[in-house]
Amino acid sequence: MSTDTTPETIRYTADVVLFAAGHVLLIERGWDPHAGCWALPGGHVDEGETSLEASVRELEEEAGITIPAADLRQVGAFDAVGRDARGRYVTVAYTVNLPALVEPAAGDDATAARWWPMDSLPDLAFDHAEIVAAAAKR
Repeated sequence: MSTDTTPETIRYTADVVLFAAGHVLLIERGWDPHAGCWALPGGHVDEGETSLEASVRELEEEAGITIPAADLRQVGAFDAVGRDARGRYVTVAYTVNLPALVEPAAGDDATAARWWPMDSLPDLAFDHAEIVAAAAKR
């Protein structure tokens, strides 16, 4: 246990695990950390926003897909120390299973967005493989 009494800065993020037809939607990161790696759509929760609202916004900004907040289900919070090289990040992940694939359009800090078959996912940035696995169990 640490005896340091200095408060730790913790950043709050939201991620989305979007499933359809045995696939998961991933974005290619345009910025570090993990520039060029595949990851879940997601990002920082803005001031005055809930993680659910941020997940809807980030999915639309990074992949061009709009999902009603009511359709998303919380997977859980992921807060392992060291999950992000930039410092302490806590993310709340949400998931939804669409009836069919829809065409994504990369935007914001994503250089690409595409559907990946669940049985052949690339190496994922951060702890996103763990988040996908947790969402798949739902």
